[in-house]
Amino acid sequence: MKPFIEKPPLTEEISFLAKTYRTPKFEIPWHQHIEYELILFTEGEGVIFIGDHVGDFKPGDIYFIGSNLPHTFQKTTKDTIVNAVVIQFRDDFWGKEFINLPESKSIKKFLEYSLKGLKITGKLKDTLTPLIKALEHHKGFVRIIKLCECLQLLSEKKQFEKLSTQGVKDFTFKNKERIDKIFQYTFENFQESITLTDIAAYANMSTPAFCNYFKKCAKKPYINFLNEVRIGYACTQLMDTQKSIESICYESGYSTLANFNKQFQKVKRSTPSVYRKTFMNSL
Repeated sequence: MKPFIEKPPLTEEISFLAKTYRTPKFEIPWHQHIEYELILFTEGEGVIFIGDHVGDFKPGDIYFIGSNLPHTFQKTTKDTIVNAVVIQFRDDFWGKEFINLPESKSIKKFLEYSLKGLKITGKLKDTLTPLIKALEHHKGFVRIIKLCECLQLLSEKKQFEKLSTQGVKDFTFKNKERIDKIFQYTFENFQESITLTDIAAYANMSTPAFCNYFKKCAKKPYINFLNEVRIGYACTQLMDTQKSIESICYESGYSTLANFNKQFQKVKRSTPSVYRKTFMNSL
């Protein structure tokens, strides 16, 4: 879909953004920006879309998103409150030569990794969390020092999971309004029955033409994408509610428990019950 170009609200006093966003100001559709983005979720949960990756987010999760990589975050329900600390910076905000200095070699390499999107893992999350939270309150040159400290930890520890299988250059769209509508329709209706005939008709295309079009744009078949959206939602329900797996199955848009289990296994390499148990044990 067409990612709109976001421009961070910078002032004469700051060279990069470090700010907390809370619902409803957090809600941003599919978008991209030249700035690299480090984001810490402190409240709420939902589904995350980075490049061709679909997953779930929850409080404590940290993501690092490369320059111009399309992404969006969709909260679980309309009433869900989402709160996140967002840091955005350009790779030349400290000068065009800084990133090419010998001492910056590891950071430059990390920024290259981020062009497919990263989810921070392991103990590094605990180390980064207070640094990210404090960054928006620092003034003057300390802001740059603390951002460099975050980047140094990220580049040294290498505790992250790569997300998108496609890089920035793969996301070039034609007829962007059409793919934008398809994504938005899916976000709003995934809990209902959606057939290829339904979504093709909505896009004013024949079913074969739609299938070819969507796969070319999203780098995956529509049914795969729909299942990822549904399973992402199911994961948030498994983590944050005591609802039965059968109830979550139907609420996520599946008509049979057998198909839900099959698709969950395909997307998450786990059964719903094991996924919930693993999450509870991690707490």
